[in-house]
Order: sequence, then C-alpha cells, then structure tokens
Amino acid sequence: MTIFAKVYLDENVDILVAELLLARGFEATTTRKQRMLGKSDEAQLAYTASFKYCLLTYNRVDFEKLHLAYISQKKTHSGIIICPEKSAYEVVERVVIILDTLTADEIANQLLYV
Repeated sequence: MTIFAKVYLDENVDILVAELLLARGFEATTTRKQRMLGKSDEAQLAYTASFKYCLLTYNRVDFEKLHLAYISQKKTHSGIIICPEKSAYEVVERVVIILDTLTADEIANQLLYV
C-alpha cells in the first residue's frame, strides 16, 4: 500500500504549487520538470499513470472525458484532481486536504474535485 500520493502538475497549474507541496513534505513535480510541455492531455495522463503520479489540473472538461475513456477501456491511472483556478496558496490548501485524507491507493482511478 502506498500512503502518500505523488502529485504531477498539468502545465496550466502554477509551478509554485509544486514548490509549496514540496515544502509541506509531499512529492510533487511539474510538466516542465518532466519535459512534457506541449504534450497532449492523453499523453500527460498516460505519463502520470506510468510513474504513479496523480494529476492536478484546472482542465475539468478534457480530463473528465479522459477519465471516462479510461474507465470504459478498463485502463488505470493514479488519480486526477481537478481544482478551480485559484491562487497557488489556495490550490495547495485544497489539495493537501485530499493528500492528508486519502492514500495513493484510494486516489488511484478516481476523479476528484477540490
């Protein structure tokens, strides 16, 4: 069982969010650090699934569709957290509630809204 989820920020999420999560002791990375800038949403989700990162995004519409496609195709991912576009500090406050409440295994294959 994996206790804490690792977080991967979609390219539309402020990279300060990753720094703030790291400062709180969570593992976090960005699209830029992983050299995935400009890749499709499908490629981003496949990447996060392969490296067991849950994906944090503001892009609700596209990732809701991808989540449903994964379910219908019986594919797995490490979780998708959808957040409204707010300040980095507010995003972190919202995301930390999820990370402190649910294990990585409980987040896997879930579409969560904060």
